[in-house]
Amino acid sequence: MKWKGRAGSRNVEDRRGRSVGGPVLAGGGIGGLLIVLLITFLGGDPGAILGDGGGTSSSEPYVASEREEELADFVSVVLADTEEVWAEVFAEEGMEYVEPTLVLFSGSVQSACGMAGAATGPFYCPADSKLYIDLSFYDELERQFNAPGDFAMAYVVAHEVGHHVQNLLGVLGDVQQARNQLSETEYNQLQVRLELQADYLSGVWAHHAQGMGYLEEGDLEEALNAASAVGDDTIQKRTRGYAVPESFTHGTSEQRKEWFYKGFRAGDLNDGNTFNAPEL
Repeated sequence: MKWKGRAGSRNVEDRRGRSVGGPVLAGGGIGGLLIVLLITFLGGDPGAILGDGGGTSSSEPYVASEREEELADFVSVVLADTEEVWAEVFAEEGMEYVEPTLVLFSGSVQSACGMAGAATGPFYCPADSKLYIDLSFYDELERQFNAPGDFAMAYVVAHEVGHHVQNLLGVLGDVQQARNQLSETEYNQLQVRLELQADYLSGVWAHHAQGMGYLEEGDLEEALNAASAVGDDTIQKRTRGYAVPESFTHGTSEQRKEWFYKGFRAGDLNDGNTFNAPEL
């Protein structure tokens, strides 16, 4: 991705080095905290799915490596690109895009949705309209998920921004309102559709990034590989040796690739209604 030398976003909050103690949100993976965050955002009690993070407050100065600083610059540029794209897309629909804030943290972080640790992965908190990312996730994406490349990380940022777009459109609230009317399996299926729509929206961003001339050869493949690597079936088979489809909350590898690519081809909101799609 052609990003060096381009301006980053003004909406980046750097909290690296400010580790805090207290209960930490359980869960992991891209968007894996969304159920907890939505419960908190809409007045529920997330205590039942919180774990003790065991962290401690720290005032030691944080010293980032040169590579980490480069990653911080990179995600800032990606965020700026998403701001430009979504402002344009919303304007075409007669709406105004409200920009989110990206919070960089290390170890653990306090959000308006509760505490979270680095092991949970990047997440979006609708209560404060902020994306939270520990940049060490880039190494995890490369080593554990076998999804290297800068555009793989760009996909991660764009996916979380996709949740912000869903928040602005009222989709997150609609999903949470349905929670008490559905069984756990039915609600998991609804969560899958929510996550696949965020993948579609990240594809919409990639479509426009290509039109701006920012993509390089191999970038699309990196994003598709990342989307595939974080599929529920792939993750479950790697961690437990088998997959349990009724427990899926993000979609299979093929579904995530399919919806990202669908958004990439379309470049707008019109084809992204995963909730009306045939049974997944």
